[in-house]
Amino acid sequence: KSSLICVCMSEVIMAEVTGAQLIAEALKSQNVEYMFGIVGVPIIEVAMAAQAAGIKYVGMRNEQAACYAASAIGYLTGRFVSCCPAPPVSQADSREITQAVRLLKAAQRPLIIIGKGVAYARAEKEVRELVEVTGIPFLPTPMGKGVLPDDHPNCVAAARSRALLQADVIVLLGARLNWILHFGFPPRFSPHVKIIQVDLCAEELSNNVRAASALLGDIRAVVRQLLETVRSESWRFPSDSEWWSTLKEKMTANAQISKSLALQSTLPMNYYTAFHHISELLPKDCIIVSEGANTMDIGRTMLLNYLPRHRLDAGTFGTMGVGPGFAIAAAVLEQTQKSAQRVVCIEGDSAFGFSGMEVETICRYKLPIIIIVINNNGIYSGVDPETWKEMEKMGDMTTIAPPVTLLPEARYEQVMSAFGGRGYLVRTVEELCSALQESLKNTHTPSLLNVLIDPASDRKQQVLYTHTALHYSSICCNIINNLDKALLSCIFSF
Repeated sequence: KSSLICVCMSEVIMAEVTGAQLIAEALKSQNVEYMFGIVGVPIIEVAMAAQAAGIKYVGMRNEQAACYAASAIGYLTGRFVSCCPAPPVSQADSREITQAVRLLKAAQRPLIIIGKGVAYARAEKEVRELVEVTGIPFLPTPMGKGVLPDDHPNCVAAARSRALLQADVIVLLGARLNWILHFGFPPRFSPHVKIIQVDLCAEELSNNVRAASALLGDIRAVVRQLLETVRSESWRFPSDSEWWSTLKEKMTANAQISKSLALQSTLPMNYYTAFHHISELLPKDCIIVSEGANTMDIGRTMLLNYLPRHRLDAGTFGTMGVGPGFAIAAAVLEQTQKSAQRVVCIEGDSAFGFSGMEVETICRYKLPIIIIVINNNGIYSGVDPETWKEMEKMGDMTTIAPPVTLLPEARYEQVMSAFGGRGYLVRTVEELCSALQESLKNTHTPSLLNVLIDPASDRKQQVLYTHTALHYSSICCNIINNLDKALLSCIFSF
């Protein structure tokens, strides 16, 4: 009897479950496949228990980057956060559908804006049908790029400013009127524009601008409703309209400006030259991660996306530092799925500084990510090495160096080399093409291209400036770059 008790007690002890195991098993039961984090006591045990439960654990170098990676996995896989049930598939009120179609039929200058909500909802098939059945021009938001290919004949991204300003009816599909869309306000939008808003979240309807038609429901379901009504009324926006003519005219003019900038042969390169040659070499199915100021904005227009959920960037809140975390998440997912798709992370030099130490994480897990740092020596604009040396002679750099400047020609590629990856210093078009081609061929080793461009390089001139800081810093640094030593000294002394 006593020996039986000992055996039973032994089995009870052996069957004890730790708190870490409970957490891991709870996550596993919620179909969590990936965990990103930084361990320390007592989190080490949680990570080990997660691995034992079959969850892939990716150890990061910064907690923010871990959160960015986790959010990117959720977006790319369509998985909801643990313990949060999926919302029901809901349709919009049929009366609102009728009102929306009535507004569209009366529009002289209609526009569809495709947001990342469409990509998240996997509604690319339905939205393509809506665009092609109605013949309406569309404009993707940054992470809405690729829902329909950027080279689709109805895409008017090259005439973005004109499309937003002159549209009289806008169908807002899974997009929010936030800073990316200038909050829907003049002077970027017409004060009389009518918004047809399709969104899953009731609290987002009529946010910033009151919707003329608010369609609450699942995007796929609501677009199907719109299609059904449009088809029943046999309506299509005419392709020979004045609206299409003015958009095509602007697209052609902007394309010519971008091309002339891209083909400049002066050194250092400008943004457009660098992006032109990068775009020529990138595979159409690669996942592009992008962040920065000019790097992200100009890259959005120059680097095309052809597939949904193949662009990740600073998104709704414009948060810098998301790039490496997003890239790691995408690469881990591609590795799991044994996909041949490459992950290319294109960073401004300032943005890279936020999460640059994640290069060690990339090398540790041998993720063949290609990081391209577009290095202009600053935030928005920098100064050249000669100007920097002159400023150093003047005294305390904390009172002299413009706040937007960074150390000229910083050797970011050596950060990658330090951890076993491939680093390339790039100054010319030939070096850029060679380094990128080598990196694309190497499917086992991560690489970083440090692309030095003209610190005074800027986006092509626009009539409207909605980012005061960008305008000010660009003007300020362009002046600095063109002043001689004496005048520079006078300015900083003043």
